[in-house]
Amino acid sequence: MKKLLSLVLVSVLGGVITLSTYKMYFDQNTAFQSPSTVSESTYYPTVQNVSNIANAVNAPNFVSAAEKTVHSVVHVKNTAIITGQNSFEDFFFGRQSQRAQVGTGSGVIISPDGYIITNNHVINGAREISITLNDNKIYDAQLIGTDEKTDIALLKIDAEEELPYISFGDSDQAKIGEWVLAVGNPFNLTSTVTAGIISAKARDLSGRNMQSFIQTDAAVNPGNSGGALVNANGDLIGINTAISSQTGSYIGYSFAVPSNIARKVVEDIMEFGDVQTGILGVTGISLNSESAEHFGVNTSEGFYVNGIEEDTGADLAGIKEGDVITKLDHIKISKFADLKGYLTTKRPDDVVNVTLLRDGDTKVLPVTLMKNSTLTLPIVGQVKNAKASDLQKYRTNNGIKIAALDNTYARYWKKNGIEEGNIITAINDVKVRDVDEAKKIITENTNGEPLKFEIINKNGQKENFYWR
Repeated sequence: MKKLLSLVLVSVLGGVITLSTYKMYFDQNTAFQSPSTVSESTYYPTVQNVSNIANAVNAPNFVSAAEKTVHSVVHVKNTAIITGQNSFEDFFFGRQSQRAQVGTGSGVIISPDGYIITNNHVINGAREISITLNDNKIYDAQLIGTDEKTDIALLKIDAEEELPYISFGDSDQAKIGEWVLAVGNPFNLTSTVTAGIISAKARDLSGRNMQSFIQTDAAVNPGNSGGALVNANGDLIGINTAISSQTGSYIGYSFAVPSNIARKVVEDIMEFGDVQTGILGVTGISLNSESAEHFGVNTSEGFYVNGIEEDTGADLAGIKEGDVITKLDHIKISKFADLKGYLTTKRPDDVVNVTLLRDGDTKVLPVTLMKNSTLTLPIVGQVKNAKASDLQKYRTNNGIKIAALDNTYARYWKKNGIEEGNIITAINDVKVRDVDEAKKIITENTNGEPLKFEIINKNGQKENFYWR
């Protein structure tokens, strides 16, 4: 029995010694852990995260830009009257079913006295336009003017006090990779600010070289149209206009009309009532490696000139077929959208320094832009302003010259004695003196009435032609 107790006592004592030794060893190991072990650990206390603090200091701060702009972006409500589907009763009683349709978008206050810029498509067809400011005050707006080509419209409200507004920035100076804010009212969520960078410039979404957008990855959704795209200083560098999406909502690409184009459009509307367009007078294509090889030029960037319009600035300045335009003033020209975008900011009589390559040499030619003197008339084809010698030839004091007959109808015109060079003296019994007057007559013919052309044919005889 004594042996058994001794054995138990020894076992217990051995266990105590073993536990004490184990605890002492590992306590000492913990207390004297080496610095190198600490530095290799992948877990750090939050308060010691120096990397995050550095990132916070270097991260862009949009608070000031947002505060400067959010009160200058308004909610635009467009009420239009549309014709709905007729019911049996409507047909029976000879009625037309009409109803009000409300559309919404955004706008930007650009002056303290209440001028507001927005997209043409936001207010298109509006019978009534109302503006809601960021402080919830509501005003009726007057439509001052629009330009469908650039999708810009100008509105005016009369407020009791001076309004906060955004100053125009220079969109030509905006850089790819630069931070920007989109300010607007997506899904009727007023005063929404999103951030992104400029992804590209001079984007053409039409496929017809008609546009020159700033592309960003700032989130833009339905309702943002007409809102502000501003830089980190809060300067207006674009009017948010479109998104690229298969769903109708934002998926990563948004587009804005550059501020230099928008500013020029509203200035023209305020001063002249419509947009003044200055043309260079060249036709051609954007270069790439294949076309450069085809035309035998040693650059794959630029605009290759394959045609010069007679009596235009390009013609008078000495630009020739085969020249490659590489720069307009300080703007590099890599494709036609670059050229188109810059010329859209100019007016007739403005002088543009054109840098071009000719036979391997670089030349700079000052070109005076001219007013557009050509127009495509339905059924007829391309017409242009007639020179004094053209009018004298046909013994008339007014008219526009047929430059090229419409391909579809050319054989009918020629069969009736009408050819290129003949003079159109009147449209719908209204005398025409230039292409602007012809354009106005065609534009005002909204009811689809038959077109009547008075033309002096090749024999010098006036004839009337009716087209339905």
